[in-house]
Amino acid sequence: MLDDYKQEQPIIYQMMKNAVMTQKVSHAYLLDTKNSTIGNEMALAFVKYLLCPSNKTQNNNCENCMQCKKIDDMNYTELKVIDPDGIWIKKEQLDELQEEFSKKALEGQYKIYIIHQVEKLNKSAANSLLKFLEEPEEGIIAILTTDSIYQVLETIRSRCQILSFSKRKSNENSNKTTINLLSEYIHTTLFDLSNEEECQKYLEMIQAIITFIKNFEVKGKETLLYTTKLWHNHISEKENLILAFDIMTFFYNDVLNKKCNREIKIFKDEIELIHNISEKNTIEQITKKINEIMKMKKNIKINMNNALLIDKLILNMVGGK
Repeated sequence: MLDDYKQEQPIIYQMMKNAVMTQKVSHAYLLDTKNSTIGNEMALAFVKYLLCPSNKTQNNNCENCMQCKKIDDMNYTELKVIDPDGIWIKKEQLDELQEEFSKKALEGQYKIYIIHQVEKLNKSAANSLLKFLEEPEEGIIAILTTDSIYQVLETIRSRCQILSFSKRKSNENSNKTTINLLSEYIHTTLFDLSNEEECQKYLEMIQAIITFIKNFEVKGKETLLYTTKLWHNHISEKENLILAFDIMTFFYNDVLNKKCNREIKIFKDEIELIHNISEKNTIEQITKKINEIMKMKKNIKINMNNALLIDKLILNMVGGK
């Protein structure tokens, strides 16, 4: 129930509660969970609060009603939860959702859908969701969750009320290496992080990517002359490319964090470089670069030539400078 999260996420808790109590519920929410382990659970607790006819926020008052039990068991007809099907959330999943939600609600005043990891919508699914969000029907509420808000399409973000989770501050983070922090956001099987030699290889890869970014930010298009030395000598295999693009995305996310006066999440050892890049770029330029990296990452999966892919990325990112 919602009260279970009152202490851990007091701001989000109060915003959710106020929306219902003042009858100002948005048609769409985007929960920026920041990798919180309770993100999905709190989304479901919000659903219970929205659907509860008496607006109960804890089990003692709710008395374990059948409605909450149905929601916990995923048997509530007015609730649909969508997770990625493999790597992506697909258009067919959105089509099924829209078909189900074209019918009148039978059990409650709202029909609610939750989409987890909404940044993983493929292009067709994103277009379908946009149409759904642009023409909201009365009584239909969207709750979208993401750990990577800047990987969510801006057109989707702009149509939602964003609820940003507070991340617990911990002294443990000050002792964590870049690899440790990065592994909290990117899970890779390419390197055995329990093995010192494997960790060193991973660190060398990260440093090669940072060197590439540093050169690009200074030389722009001239980086095309040095791609063999800066990139291809270090990163060539398809799996490594995907990981490299993820690392680049998170590096520029930290640049964006610096630009917006937020905490640098991962690359705490590169504060000076991140500061310099953030000073030379506008927010729009940084977000454009993030979007270009994400676009190019999709081309890896269609076996685009690696050399051509990096050349195209550099040219497209220059447009963001």
